[in-house]
Parts: sequence; structure tokens; C-alpha cells
Amino acid sequence: MAPYLGPIVVGLAIAVLVLLVALLVVARRQSRLDVRLRGLTRGEDGANLEAVLDAHLDKVFAVSTALDDLAARTAAVEASSRQMFQRVGLVRYNPFEETGGNQSFALALLDADGNGWVLSSLHARAGTRVYAKAISAGTSDAALSDEETAAIRQATS
Repeated sequence: MAPYLGPIVVGLAIAVLVLLVALLVVARRQSRLDVRLRGLTRGEDGANLEAVLDAHLDKVFAVSTALDDLAARTAAVEASSRQMFQRVGLVRYNPFEETGGNQSFALALLDADGNGWVLSSLHARAGTRVYAKAISAGTSDAALSDEETAAIRQATS
């Protein structure tokens, strides 16, 4: 057995060296995994990974619920805003030669569908008269002056 003792020792030394290299590789991989686990759990211990994931899922569901609520509120605001005055047209003019300046006006206030009214003010030396006419889909049942028509056209363009 003495003649085989040298090669056995050399073989065992090589095996120990290979195992040492393998141990270093495994230790390095373990270190990288620890860093990734700490990043994933944000400092929580690795044994509590399930609790961290549950907390993240709860946050995702809360954000999803808030987003659905926000979408519903936005839809309600958009629906009601169609009925608000969004389109405005203003035409100032001088209907009478004896008055100075463009003190008379036609003001069109319309919603998104072209419904609303046009307000006209005629200013003269003797006084000021104000008229309102209903507008439906951009037109009126009453006769419109050129200035009122221009104000509606300005509001719808």
C-alpha cells in the first residue's frame, strides 16, 4: 500500500482543491441571491416573503379600486360637462347711427350639443333693451339678427 500512498494523497489534495473552488462559487452565488432577496423584500427577512408579497398584492388591489373609482367619477364629470356652457360667442355692434361706439352686443352661450341661448342687448340714447332667444342644436325658432347669427357661428366654430 506504500507505493500507492503518494498518488492517493495527490488525488485527495486535488479533490480538496476542487471542492474549495466549488465552495467559493457556491458562496458567491449565495451572496448574490441574498442581495436580490433583500431587494425584493426591502429589508424584511426572507422567511417572511409571503407577507411582503401579500402586502404588495393588497396595494395593487387598492390602486386598482381607486383607479376604477376615478374612472367612474371622470365619466360622470364628462357626462355633466356636456350640459354646461362650453361655447361662447360675442359680437359687439352699433345698431343706430346716433349712438357712439359699439355698445350693443349679441352673446351666444351654448353647451356641447349646441343648445343654450343668445342674449342681445340693444343700446340707444333712450335706453337699453335686452332680448333672450333659446337655441336648440345651433338654431332658433325665433328670427335671429345678423349679429345673433354671427355670435352663434362664433360659438360653434
